[in-house]
Amino acid sequence: MEQPACPPREACSRKAYSTDLTDAQWQIVEPLVPAAKRGGRPAKYERREILNALLYVTKNGCTWRNLPHDLPPWSLVHYYFWHWKQDGTWQNIHDRLREQMRQKLGRDPQPTAAVLDSQSVKTTENRNLQGGRAAMTEPLHPTATRNSSGASGICW
Repeated sequence: MEQPACPPREACSRKAYSTDLTDAQWQIVEPLVPAAKRGGRPAKYERREILNALLYVTKNGCTWRNLPHDLPPWSLVHYYFWHWKQDGTWQNIHDRLREQMRQKLGRDPQPTAAVLDSQSVKTTENRNLQGGRAAMTEPLHPTATRNSSGASGICW
């Protein structure tokens, strides 16, 4: 297995983590990661190092603020995570890697079937209706109820 390295190899000032991208992995992912915007000040951290920090958080399950100090600052890493989520970068990376893996296995690049169990469908439907907080929200419309004396009423 190829040893992960931080870029560029000559200027690497830290020891590699097991979660760092290898050179071969970076070659696959690099075209999918948005380049630094033109204008303004030059980027202080390379995209590969930001991605290495994101992989560190994912693999180790640490909080953003507990990123090691030899990786980019947690606030910058979180900023890119959030923006790449919003602009579809993560979905694009996922889709391209899935397509490449399926082609490597001799399959059609696009899946032709999916499996959903009834519990997944129920949960998804419930979250769509009430914003993901079904157990903690009040009903969205009034319902008829009976109090302890048996009289019916409207409950909000």
